[in-house]
Amino acid sequence: MRAVEELLRSSRSIAVVGLSSKRFRASYGVSLYMQQQGYRIIPVNPHETEVLGEKAYAELGSVPGPVDIVNIFRRSEFVPEIVDEAIRIGSRAVWMQEGVVDEAAAERARQAGLLVVMDRCILKVHRTLD
Repeated sequence: MRAVEELLRSSRSIAVVGLSSKRFRASYGVSLYMQQQGYRIIPVNPHETEVLGEKAYAELGSVPGPVDIVNIFRRSEFVPEIVDEAIRIGSRAVWMQEGVVDEAAAERARQAGLLVVMDRCILKVHRTLD
């Protein structure tokens, strides 16, 4: 848990894969909260042009600049491809939201030096920080 706390304290940018502009979606509420805590939210969704006042990107590889955390709001079957992209762009961490699990992809990310958080809500964890 200490590594996760350090990640959240030292990170500035979160690319949210699957972020929707629909306010009732969990991805929107969680990302809005994280944005209000001072993180730069980068929407990654080919069906969006802008979310939370930020330009949306069709894929992770199109995001300019560094990404500290790749936060995944997609079904588990999409995780392997997203993790591979997170490794390619040099992200520091992959965060799979509640219900999102892929052990093999998580192990690939760890082997590439990324911190992996799986099946946990970033908002809930952030709220536990001192």
